[in-house]
Amino acid sequence: MIRDDMRKPTREGVLAAAASIAELLAPTPLLPVEIGGVRCHVKAESLQPIGAFKIRGGWWRLSNLDEAEKKPGVVAVSSGNHAQGVAWAARRLGIAATIVMPRNAPQVKLEATRALGAEIVLYDRPGQDRDEVAAGIISETGATLVHAFADAWVIEGQGSAGVEIAAQLGRAPSRLVACCGGGGLSAGLALACPDSAIHVVEPQGWDMVGRALEAGEVVRVGANPPTTICDALQPDATGPIVLSVLHGRAEPGVTVTDEEVRAAQRFAFARLNLVVEPGGAAALAAALAGKVPVDEDTVIMVTGGNTDAASFAETLRG
Repeated sequence: MIRDDMRKPTREGVLAAAASIAELLAPTPLLPVEIGGVRCHVKAESLQPIGAFKIRGGWWRLSNLDEAEKKPGVVAVSSGNHAQGVAWAARRLGIAATIVMPRNAPQVKLEATRALGAEIVLYDRPGQDRDEVAAGIISETGATLVHAFADAWVIEGQGSAGVEIAAQLGRAPSRLVACCGGGGLSAGLALACPDSAIHVVEPQGWDMVGRALEAGEVVRVGANPPTTICDALQPDATGPIVLSVLHGRAEPGVTVTDEEVRAAQRFAFARLNLVVEPGGAAALAAALAGKVPVDEDTVIMVTGGNTDAASFAETLRG
């Protein structure tokens, strides 16, 4: 059920999304940090009201629905951060939202999505096809699918972070290092900052965007993929709409291990006073491990902070 809609995301759409979002949300901080003796920057999207950058795409998509589309509501599929972004926007706009979430999603994300007023439909991961579950709901209700990354408006909304970064930095960043699940954020950043290098960072064994960029076509995850602590970065494939933006634009993808991610979480807490979830720390992990270059105009995206106290405390203990 990954869609490649007729409408394509554009830089003009990113700029419009940024203007809309600026009326609602304060810019997230751009924090200086030293990595390997080089001073660069971290964009703290973990400090958004829902704890993740997904609020951007959720708002821009839902605010562009027409009245006929709003009436039956929206459906999204998410392990938690996109769920909250859609639920937050839906509540503000008075739209019913149903979110298809894995039964084993972090409890903190399930509870936060419910608290925002969305209806949650649980599915078994692995075992059930989440897209089939969502398709069934859409068939019954006529609701609009708000895809987490394969949607022009969602991509544009995520790209608004790049517009903020350029304004805060006072110039275009030399490179943007982004945590990557389906690639919506990376695609949006590529549109927002056309002269910046884009580095996509994915969990080891879940590098569907990196493999797609190399192959020039969508690649699906194989059977029995490895486990990862990055629950937010586990789509089984990117979408054609994302690949069409990133192909020829993004640098070769890199992957990070669970241990590199945990080290990045500890670094963010100790050096930046940030609580970062595993998926939100992947880009920082790649920079700390020397897998992507950094210079004084490099910006590393810290994309989410929705983790529970017990697992975060365990990570800090090392």
